[in-house]
Amino acid sequence: MAATPQYNRIIRKITVAFGSLFNNIQLVRYNPDDSEQERMIVPLDYATKELYVMRLESDPNLDKKVQITLPRMSYELNGISYDPTRKQQTNMQNFYQSSSGVNSQYVPVPYNFDYSLYLYVRNIEDGNQIIEYILPFFTPDYTLNVNMIPEMGIVKEIPIILNKCDYEVTYEGDRNSDTRTVIWTLNFTVKGFIFGSTTSNIGLIRTSITNIYDTLQDNQNLVFTLNSGGSGSYRIGETVFQGPSAALSVASAKVVSSNTSNNQVTLTSISGNFVSNAPILGVQSNASWTFNTYLVEPIKYANITVTPNPLNANANSSYTYTDKITEYIH
Repeated sequence: MAATPQYNRIIRKITVAFGSLFNNIQLVRYNPDDSEQERMIVPLDYATKELYVMRLESDPNLDKKVQITLPRMSYELNGISYDPTRKQQTNMQNFYQSSSGVNSQYVPVPYNFDYSLYLYVRNIEDGNQIIEYILPFFTPDYTLNVNMIPEMGIVKEIPIILNKCDYEVTYEGDRNSDTRTVIWTLNFTVKGFIFGSTTSNIGLIRTSITNIYDTLQDNQNLVFTLNSGGSGSYRIGETVFQGPSAALSVASAKVVSSNTSNNQVTLTSISGNFVSNAPILGVQSNASWTFNTYLVEPIKYANITVTPNPLNANANSSYTYTDKITEYIH
């Protein structure tokens, strides 16, 4: 791992984005004739469920000078887990042209973030109203656009999936007290990412070379690596074979090139299968060698070389490209 500190604040951004979905929910209370009695915005905090339950239990009648006003909501991050189903090619990179040059960053690693949203109310009606406001947005997911890496221009669509919705009713105080707390718990999975470090001012690619080859054909060249201890030198253009004779050969080919000093011979127009434990015999040269490996030598059809114009251009320059195409005739 690199010693250089790297902090993209991704977990913070995802947490803030998740909380922003629920930070402006309004609750309306009605009179018996269905006229509006009062309207309020439900407060939202980042806090654990246990924290609020403990405060509610310590003041069940809400008659202390410092008390919690209900309804109220809180949310928390419960865990993070790797998601292999969304994995991308590890070596892929994202590039971004900035005013100071080109920045690069490897593709992010997919992780699932588990959040819980808690709703605390005194009566069932308040809870039902808030829940009915939240649930229609999740079918069962809702997608947010999150500006993950501003300096790279990376904005990700983050699905938020509602997994479960439960509630519990607890009664506090003495035996004759009708004080109760209704707590709704909604569990979510956020399909997020974790990003690595950003590399700034990467260099301009000076030369790009593309070679175009033919697929393997019957006249494809094969380069044989010969074992030591053979005799003679193959002649270019002569027929070589394996078997009792050229007429009764089990495999035959023609010599394209031969260099016994580096123990290589290139053959083409191959018929049959050459085996490594039998000598390859030359019809004219009477050369005799066995081999241990062979390599396909594809036929090159074209070469494309791309360079920037001018050659001394950099990532911030205004430049074009020069294409050089070389075709080969066979």
